[in-house]
Amino acid sequence: MSLRKRLTIVAASSVAVAVLIAVVVSYLVVRDQLRGSVDDSLRAQRTAVQQTGRVYPAIPGIPGSAGGPAPYWQIALADGEPLRQQGNVPLPITPDIQHIAATGNGSELTDVRVGDDHLRMLTFGVTTEDGQTAALELARPLNGTDAVLASLRLVLLLLFVGGIALAAILGRVASRRVLAPLGEVAGAARHIEETEDLTARLRVHADDEVGQLARRFNAMLDRLESSRVALDESARAQRQLVADASHELRTPVTSLRTNIEVLLDGAELDPEDRRRLLADVVEQSEELSALVNDLIELARGDQPGPEPDEVRLDRVAEESLARARRNAPGIVFAAELAPVLVDGVPERLARAINNLLDNASRHSPPGGVVTLRVHERGVEVRDHGPGIPLEDQPYVFDRFFRGPGSRGRHGSGLGLAIVRQVTEQHGGTASVHTAPDGGAVFTLALPTIADLHDATGTGTDTDTGTDTGTDTGAETEALPYG
Repeated sequence: MSLRKRLTIVAASSVAVAVLIAVVVSYLVVRDQLRGSVDDSLRAQRTAVQQTGRVYPAIPGIPGSAGGPAPYWQIALADGEPLRQQGNVPLPITPDIQHIAATGNGSELTDVRVGDDHLRMLTFGVTTEDGQTAALELARPLNGTDAVLASLRLVLLLLFVGGIALAAILGRVASRRVLAPLGEVAGAARHIEETEDLTARLRVHADDEVGQLARRFNAMLDRLESSRVALDESARAQRQLVADASHELRTPVTSLRTNIEVLLDGAELDPEDRRRLLADVVEQSEELSALVNDLIELARGDQPGPEPDEVRLDRVAEESLARARRNAPGIVFAAELAPVLVDGVPERLARAINNLLDNASRHSPPGGVVTLRVHERGVEVRDHGPGIPLEDQPYVFDRFFRGPGSRGRHGSGLGLAIVRQVTEQHGGTASVHTAPDGGAVFTLALPTIADLHDATGTGTDTDTGTDTGTDTGAETEALPYG
């Protein structure tokens, strides 16, 4: 049975019970009022008889305002015979009435039927003119009252049936209006099941429980749609990464295989050619290893990492700077490191700074200067190379992108993509522009916790050495960063 039908039945049943109670109470009240007026008239005439004590030759009556005299009366003796009567209706004499006639005490109020007449009869004890005890029976017809009550029963029955029918109709209409939003929810769920379309939204009709359900359903659809968009984007990025990686891996693998085949087949190669081929194999193996490592780094960056902690960004930059000096001894590295705290993962931040320094050293001329700055807004790395053309700047952080100046240089084309990924994971942005006097300037805008320059009272640390460097600034207080 549907919920709408159940609600209709419940509404109709509730109204039926309420109407039935109202009908029964109304009928009983009207019946008691009508019969009570008859009983009051009979009691009023009994009072008049008892006050006068006279029943011969006629009994005293009562005024019309009290109902007028009873149209039927009869004096019954103890032997069951009537002494006198008025009206053409013989009133019954029962053993109880004979007992009242014998003792002259007591009274009885009953309904009696004489032929087609329905009477209300009051019997009480009296004394006749010759001193005998008897029972006086006063009777009033109830046919009119019965007719009124019959009409009332019919009206109340029609009202009861009509009330139930109206309640059923209104209940069905109300349930349709109340359950319409639930039907929309069911329809939306069915539509999503059939089409997997998460763009549909429910209309909130009112600020009630059903409206709250619609809002919660819409919020759930929003989250599902966002999750699916993110999942689709992740899957697309993974497919693109696999496709790009396959393309990039094909060249070093093919070259490596060719050199190995030449080495295997070239039995008469002179030592110099063999040494050159082996050097190429080693270089290609290193290039292939670096490419695989960068791909693993990119893939790992999409997974949840360790919980971030407070990190001294300047300390991370110092370690990256020392590494860059070892790897590129022909480049002059200058540093301006302000003590800054960030909320992040030190290993990931170090990888991003390492990649920026490696990229800057590759594009700098021999003896060129690479400047690393850490300040309250993040990290900045500048080289004095040819710079990046304006049309290439929006793409330098894309995977495997190589500008005209980068082609032919060693590198996987993934270093700057890793930089952007790490920066975004830390809530920042990566950007690049060309300095007015030449060279590229890479900026990692990171949400820092605090600039410790004022708190520690230290200046910036400026390094201009090549292999070991010379610290000219004041040493800051050592803080853990991992």
